Amino acid sequence: MEVGQMQRQWVVYTKSLFTEGFLDGQFLQLQQLQDENNPDFVVEVVSLFFEDSERLLDDLTFALDQKGCVDFKKVDAHVHQLKGSSSSIGAQRVKNCCVAFRNFCEEQNTEACLRCLQQVKQEYCLAKNKLETLFRLEQQIMAAGGSIPMIELSF
Repeated sequence: MEVGQMQRQWVVYTKSLFTEGFLDGQFLQLQQLQDENNPDFVVEVVSLFFEDSERLLDDLTFALDQKGCVDFKKVDAHVHQLKGSSSSIGAQRVKNCCVAFRNFCEEQNTEACLRCLQQVKQEYCLAKNKLETLFRLEQQIMAAGGSIPMIELSF
């Protein structure tokens, strides 16, 4: 596949991530911080997000598995942290799930929290797969001697 075709594919794919709500404007701001001095900035930041999220999801699973004695303050703290990190990279759908999750923590509703945990896990996996695909496309473009196009989105 020639570079121009890969770049067009990248633009269409990237725009779909925004229109489907996976990403928001924060991701564009993250991309703007990347330059020739730090060409892997976005991949590095998102990789840290993946590591933190997986640890937090494990912690949440454990915290909600405590039959009859769920520490909702601890659950809420984990969800708050996940909401903040997903917000910082622009993972909009993960962040939105965390907002609902926190409301159920306040209500101390274990069943609703368990449903939210499954939803957050699902949205996280979708976001991770979509971002990994985006980064693979970028690697292919760069390996072929191309550059990553800048996209303008209106919100």
